[in-house]
Amino acid sequence: MFVNFKQRLANEKVNRLMDGYSAYAETEELIRLMKRRIKANNLEIFEDHTDIGSWFIPENRTS
Repeated sequence: MFVNFKQRLANEKVNRLMDGYSAYAETEELIRLMKRRIKANNLEIFEDHTDIGSWFIPENRTS
């Protein structure tokens, strides 16, 4: 059940990216899941790595 939560959270964060908003991920597993979804959706995302997590920022906004 916990795995489903992480997958759902990754989907929600990538959906925010597709809407033009930034998203933040703290754990390596969530970052990995998000990167997989970003690649599958061919999104142009700038990724800013920090010591405590990663910011994902859309490069091109549609609106």
